[in-house]
Amino acid sequence: MINSMTGFGRWEVEEDNRRITVEIKAVNHRYLDINVRMPKKLGLFENTVRTLMKEYMQRGKVDVFITYEDCNETKMSLAYNESLAAEYVKYITQMAETFHLPGDLSAVTLSRCPEVLTMQEQDTDENELLAVLEKALRKACEGFVETRADEGMRLKADLMEKLKNMLSYVDFIEERSPVMLQEYRQRLEEKVKEILQDTQMDESRIATEITIFADKVCVDEETVRLRSHIKAMQDALSEGGSVGRKLDFIAQEMNREANTILSKSGDLAISDTGINLKTDIEKIREQIQNIE
Repeated sequence: MINSMTGFGRWEVEEDNRRITVEIKAVNHRYLDINVRMPKKLGLFENTVRTLMKEYMQRGKVDVFITYEDCNETKMSLAYNESLAAEYVKYITQMAETFHLPGDLSAVTLSRCPEVLTMQEQDTDENELLAVLEKALRKACEGFVETRADEGMRLKADLMEKLKNMLSYVDFIEERSPVMLQEYRQRLEEKVKEILQDTQMDESRIATEITIFADKVCVDEETVRLRSHIKAMQDALSEGGSVGRKLDFIAQEMNREANTILSKSGDLAISDTGINLKTDIEKIREQIQNIE
């Protein structure tokens, strides 16, 4: 299976009045770059999030947005700081004795002193919270992978079609090369006859010139290598997996052979076909940048 690096996934899980939503977006990137944005309450799980996500992806710039909402109304509790209350009693009593003030300290008055009674959020079970987070994250990742696979199928089909077109260009170049040599020989013979007129033409010299010209414009090696590269890319696409970097390398080699064919060609038809070949190679290289 071929996967695109562009993808999107979203999932929401609500359990025990806790709601966690995970949203994943990704674009192409040379390596795997995961950027996690989550509430401070979930910050201790960031490494777990990153490790889990690596099970589902190998390359791409991935942004993960996690939101958390606790709908429980019983998570707050009243805390009593007895030692602080004792400090208040001690110093209030001391002040009353020192300044001869009435000692009318009551429990209600003492409870109103700062930090004696406080509202505190009850500790959340980390394992329970992690279980909810992992469920939402895995579902979002599964949806994310599915969108990548769908886009990957479309990319594969388009690339296969372009490779098929490239083979037809290679076929034309191979068929045209001998014809080009024959045309060159005919033009050369006509030119020599025109110059020499009635003088006998040296066939061996003509043959030598044809050989020299053929050596300069011969692209047999290039077309053979192009066929090999096209076959290698077709095989890699059929095998699937994380083949983006391999395909990019093959495309670079294809481009090199196409450039050589253009530099050697003295024939308009081969040059035009070589330009079409390079155009398709460039399109392939652009699309390959988005394959994982």
